[in-house]
Amino acid sequence: MITLSTLQMTLGGLSGVLVGFSLGLVGGGGSILAVPLLVYLVGVPAPHLAIGTSAVAVAANAAMSLMNHARAGNVRWPCAAVFAGAGVLGAFAGARLGKMVDGQALLAAFAVMMVVVATLMLRRREPDEDRRVRLGRENAPALVGTGLAVGALSGFFGIGGGFLIVPGLIFATGMPMLQAVGTSLVAVTAFGLTTAASYAAAGLVSWTLAAVFVGGGVLGSLLGARAAQGLSRRRGLLTKVFAGLIILVAAYVLTRSLGLVG
Repeated sequence: MITLSTLQMTLGGLSGVLVGFSLGLVGGGGSILAVPLLVYLVGVPAPHLAIGTSAVAVAANAAMSLMNHARAGNVRWPCAAVFAGAGVLGAFAGARLGKMVDGQALLAAFAVMMVVVATLMLRRREPDEDRRVRLGRENAPALVGTGLAVGALSGFFGIGGGFLIVPGLIFATGMPMLQAVGTSLVAVTAFGLTTAASYAAAGLVSWTLAAVFVGGGVLGSLLGARAAQGLSRRRGLLTKVFAGLIILVAAYVLTRSLGLVG
């Protein structure tokens, strides 16, 4: 456990607003932002403690954003259930392995993977936003396989995994970006809870900081979901915003984890 100063509590709340906004806007970026914010801004002394704490906060914030997107009709529940169910199994295995890896090495590998995913998203053609995706024999195997793989990576890196889940859902089903964002939040919540349980069992969660983070995320998730509806009307813009966010944060995490900046 860590003792939080008033400044750290304030910074934790503001960080929660940013993370909640990201989850509401693009269904991802929660842990991509949360872990660096906790380590470099709030001042959590150990990467593994930041990962465990962020998993609790991101799961809670993702659940709030999920409610907003569900009300807007952006969630494909059958696809989400298959993807999340398979992913939880992978997340358990990934979380156990991730705790065995050096924290700074984990952050560096995390950043490299972020850049790869963002690049693949920018190269992909954007589907019709009015297309309605349904669960069927043609996409169920892809949902299970992609869910297992994404869940394992989510658990390994200690993340909610939205930035992997969104492209994973698009790859498996061809669903439009806004539907993928809403649907991904089911899996983000499930993966985050799975990872959080694993880290909490190892004593790697600051519950006070997680609570402050979640409080800020309530406001951020409401603002982000509203902004997502507006951006989705401009074809491809939401995807570009999502990929750009990933690349910017990846560059910062990589330079810090490799000791290139102080």
